[in-house]
Amino acid sequence: MVHRIGLSGSVILSDSKLFHKLFKSYLPHIEIGEFQDEESFHSFIELLGKTNKSFGLHSPLFRGKSKYDLLEKVSMNPEEAWIQFEEEVERVSRLRAEYILVHFPYFKKETSGYPAEIIEEGLKKLSALQRKYGIMIVCEPKLGFKQSPAGIQYLDCFSVETWRKYGLGLCIDIGDYIMAAGGKAINYIEKWTEFVKVVHLHNVEYQGDKYIWVPVHPSHENDGSHHKIKKLMDLLAKECEDVFFVMEYTPHTNPPEEEVEEGIRWAIEVIEEGSAS
Repeated sequence: MVHRIGLSGSVILSDSKLFHKLFKSYLPHIEIGEFQDEESFHSFIELLGKTNKSFGLHSPLFRGKSKYDLLEKVSMNPEEAWIQFEEEVERVSRLRAEYILVHFPYFKKETSGYPAEIIEEGLKKLSALQRKYGIMIVCEPKLGFKQSPAGIQYLDCFSVETWRKYGLGLCIDIGDYIMAAGGKAINYIEKWTEFVKVVHLHNVEYQGDKYIWVPVHPSHENDGSHHKIKKLMDLLAKECEDVFFVMEYTPHTNPPEEEVEEGIRWAIEVIEEGSAS
């Protein structure tokens, strides 16, 4: 069982002037998307070529493009979103990307349709793209509008056998799962461990009705103001195979380098212990 630890482009908001921060990290993997423009994307690929780091693309490739529209319109019609996504899959399949990650299933709120049928229709299309272009597609279930847990709950009710049929990977976003399911997050995740290929690792800080992804840190386990995530990390490290654990947080809280570093070392320790047991 070989897990890899990586860094997300979210820590620099994919700013090309700060790419050096991603590359100077000793972590062997980078997950990134939402580039400013073509030039920025080319510059990233060029820097990547000089290293032996692996990378995964977090769709959309460019900022301002569709992020959530495969099942229903959020910012563009699903038909257009599928065209955009196929172009991205085709493009990164020619580079040395390990996977392309997409927000799926995403529901703004509860749907009046049949969620299982809607999800399966999407899986058919994603599976066809995965076969056609020969690159792993990883699906990340997300919270909807106003932190609606609908998409994550619909997936929880979805059949494992049906998912298995389509051969797609899953990304567990620790923050979204904790916010959607609270103490039951571990039960939601256990059901899907055989498909988990990516884990987004961060904690959550609340500011009024907003929330911010912050770096993981061992002190969060007992400080009473953050979520406890060690148990979830243990489970994922132990039960899943060949996972990319991606440190994903935004720079909004200006986390001190030292704290970030402590959090990364702690996560590596927890993951190594979990996968060894």
